[in-house]
Amino acid sequence: MVNARCSGILLHPTSLPGPGGIGSLGAEARRFVDFLADAGQSLWQILPLGPPGCGNSPYSCFSAFAGNPLLIDLDDLIAHGDLSRDDLERDFPAGRVDFEGVSGYKLDLLHRAAERFFSVGETPRMHAFWQFCDSTFWLHDYALFMAAKGHYGGKAWNRWPERLKRRDPGACSECCRLLGSEVGAQKYMQWQFFRQWHGVRSYANSRGIRIIGDAPIFVAMDSADVWCNQQIFRLDAGGHPTVVAGVPPDYFSKSGQRWGNPLYDWGRLAEDDYGWWVARVRNDLSLYDMVRIDHFRGFEAYWEIPAHERTAVRGSWVKGPGEGLFHALRRQIGDLPIVAEDLGIITREVEMLRDGLALPGMKVLQFAFDGGPENAYLPHNHCHNAVVYSGTHDNDTTRGWFDSLGGEKQQRVCDYLRSTPEDVVDVFIRTALGSVADLAVIPVQDLLQLDGSARMNVPGVAEGNWGWRLEGGELTPELGQRLRALTEMYNRLGQQ
Repeated sequence: MVNARCSGILLHPTSLPGPGGIGSLGAEARRFVDFLADAGQSLWQILPLGPPGCGNSPYSCFSAFAGNPLLIDLDDLIAHGDLSRDDLERDFPAGRVDFEGVSGYKLDLLHRAAERFFSVGETPRMHAFWQFCDSTFWLHDYALFMAAKGHYGGKAWNRWPERLKRRDPGACSECCRLLGSEVGAQKYMQWQFFRQWHGVRSYANSRGIRIIGDAPIFVAMDSADVWCNQQIFRLDAGGHPTVVAGVPPDYFSKSGQRWGNPLYDWGRLAEDDYGWWVARVRNDLSLYDMVRIDHFRGFEAYWEIPAHERTAVRGSWVKGPGEGLFHALRRQIGDLPIVAEDLGIITREVEMLRDGLALPGMKVLQFAFDGGPENAYLPHNHCHNAVVYSGTHDNDTTRGWFDSLGGEKQQRVCDYLRSTPEDVVDVFIRTALGSVADLAVIPVQDLLQLDGSARMNVPGVAEGNWGWRLEGGELTPELGQRLRALTEMYNRLGQQ
């Protein structure tokens, strides 16, 4: 997958600084790319870019194909005449995303921009818009889903009128006629998102930065994906899941995690040569240079929880599609630049699937100090075909993690790393960069040595996550030069 040792930074675009209450695909995204390039980095890893639903989680989106309209850069819309500077009436405090405030404010502006765009009439931009609509197979269904969801007060699709719930063609056509302007506005937002995202990615590639995207193995129940493809999910006659996804008790939770995502009917998918998955991965690879598949172990076996259970404790392991899915993907797509998120309860069978497909797994240093010297996350057990992290978006920051440890475990960490408690974050970064793993990724919070208040997500906790944000000015040239020196020392300048 890679030809040289290299490294990068984990930062989701919502966490970029700037006005408007949330990061965007505008100037600050390009400034971050410049920081990466100047600091000798070759990778920018992000979280899923979809429109978030429950809890504002990018891992629970209304579509696995669509983009998050809240990331649209409003200055770009002003430059193209769809908004005016006078439309931007509200200031937001720096340092955290106010999802509730931003959603209402920004979506209102985007609807205003769409109305102005459509009122102008036929223009070259209108031609580009219709070209996008004609070439984006999932767009109309997604736009109709979002329009209907708004019309029915945010209710999940399986609580809509029966004919529309079942996607009766006549009911869908009638709904589209009734909600035509909103369907158009949703399509406009997606056009703007993808136009801007491709601009950011092109700029990153021009500066030698490859983007690692993220694809959750499961999709949200209340999504266009499930509404439009009910036959490939395990649902009852009323459109409710009979079994749901999660993980058993583990490092993060004593009762496990009941995610609630509907599980796939892998037999039905196989009959179609995994057509939906092929379309999804092909779409992801049009957006990113590499894709991290979240919960890769679910392809070997997944934790199946009866839908009526309130926790994940009473579930069971069920065999997944295994290598058959990946053979279908390679046959229809070609090379698969995929990172396997192989964390959690990993069996020999999962390792055999990963290694048989020659996919790099993940080595998380925060997991290295449980157990003995055979722990696979300890640096002396790393391998070349892997991505090493100090921590992930699901971990506390390294400073927060270390401070939460008892004194005996802190001492064990310091003894192994030959570090003082004060220097442990610096040494974690050096250790990651010095690993034999081909790729190394550092969360930006660790680069800035931030404490636990900067944590991005606490697994199993529904509210209060995903809101951390840079205030601006933290990523200084001096910090970049220090990172570049370490990157060069450990032979990770890659293509720089």
